[in-house]
Amino acid sequence: MSTLSVFLFSLVDFVGSFHPLLVHLPIGVLLLAALFQFLSQKEKYQSLASAVGISLFIGMLSAIASCISGYLLSGTGDYDEGLIFNHQWSGIALAIISIVAWYLNWKGKQITWITALMVFLIVLTGHFGGSITHGSDYLKRAFLAEASGQAEEKRKPIPNVQQAMAYQDVIKPILTSKCYKCHGPNKQKGKLRLDMPDFILKGGKGGKAIIAGNTDESELIKRILLSKESDDHMPPLEQPQLTKTELDLIHWWVSSGADFNKKVADLAQTEKIKPVLLSLQSEEKAEAALISDIPEKTVGQADAKIVQELLARGVAVIPVALNSNYLSVNFVALDSITAKDLQLLEQLSKQVIWLKIGDSNLDDNNLKSIVKLSSLTRLSIEKTAVSDAGIALLNGLPKL
Repeated sequence: MSTLSVFLFSLVDFVGSFHPLLVHLPIGVLLLAALFQFLSQKEKYQSLASAVGISLFIGMLSAIASCISGYLLSGTGDYDEGLIFNHQWSGIALAIISIVAWYLNWKGKQITWITALMVFLIVLTGHFGGSITHGSDYLKRAFLAEASGQAEEKRKPIPNVQQAMAYQDVIKPILTSKCYKCHGPNKQKGKLRLDMPDFILKGGKGGKAIIAGNTDESELIKRILLSKESDDHMPPLEQPQLTKTELDLIHWWVSSGADFNKKVADLAQTEKIKPVLLSLQSEEKAEAALISDIPEKTVGQADAKIVQELLARGVAVIPVALNSNYLSVNFVALDSITAKDLQLLEQLSKQVIWLKIGDSNLDDNNLKSIVKLSSLTRLSIEKTAVSDAGIALLNGLPKL
C-alpha cells in the first residue's frame, strides 16, 4: 500500500472519529430553532424570529457535517449494517429537511409540518444512533432496570453446575454482560463479534480471540489481562470490568479446550477451579468462594511506586481478590523480560502469589529471581528456556 493510500485511510478514520462529537450539535441547534419558531408566533416572543434563521443555518451545516463524518465512520465495519442503514438514511433525511426549513425561512415562509417533520426525524435518527451504541433494546433495558431498581441484571444461580453447559450456562453470560456492548450483534469493534460460536472462533482484526487449549495465545485473554490504562485493554476502562471469578472461568474454559457443546463435568477441572464453579450454584458472589491458594494470613500493601513501574512496562498487576493485598502478575504483553523487571518483581516478594511469565526469554539464570518470591502459589513458565535443573530450584518455594 502506497504512502498516499495510507494517508488517505488515516484521514478517513480521523474525520470519521469526529462523528460522535458532531452528531450532538444539529440535535440541539435544530431543536432550538424549532422552539424559537414556535415561540416567535406569539406576540410576546416575536423578537425570537430573527434567531430562527441563524439556528437553522448552523443546524443545517452541522447536520451535513454529521452525515459526512458518519458515512466515513461507518466504513470501519465495526457496526451492524442494518442499524447503520437506518441511522444513515434517517440522518440524511434530517439534513435534507433542515436545508428545506432553512430555505423556506430565508424566503420568509414558515410551514409548520416541515418543522414537525424535522423534530420527528431528530428523534428517529437519535433513536437509531442509540441502538447502534447501546443495543437495539436499550430503551427496554433501561426501563426494566429502572423498574427493578437494578442497573445490572443479577446472574441466576445454576442448580447443578456440573450438569450445566460450559459455554451456554457459564461462559456466555459473562460475554453477554461484559463484552456484547462492543462485540455483540449491534457493534463489532475491531471486527470482533463474541455473541455466537462461529464468530468467536473467527476472531477479529487482532487475530484469534480464543485458541482452544492455549490461553497464552488467545487474544481475548491477553487483552483482558492488560493494564486497565492500556488502549487495548478489554473491556474499556469506562465499562464494567471482569471480576476475578469471571476471568478464572474464561481462562479455565479456554485452557480446557473451549468446547461449545460439552457440559462442565466433561471438561478437565483443577482443584483451584472447582470451588469457583461450585460458587455459581450459590446466590452469593463468586468472589466469596474459597480459593485454596490465597493465604489466609494478611499482608501489607505493595509499594505503589514499584507497581506503577511494572505497569508502565506493560506488566499486568492486579489484586487476586477484592480487598486483598496479594497480587497476580502477568508478563504476557512483554516481548522480553529484563533484569530490571525481575528486580522490581523481587521487591514484591511478599505480595505476589500468582505469576505468569511463560512464552518469554526466562531461563535458569534469571529464574533465581523467581525463587525469591516466597509467597508464590501459582507459577506459569511454559514456553521458556528453563531446564529441568532450573525447575529443581523451584523446590525451595514452599507454597508452590
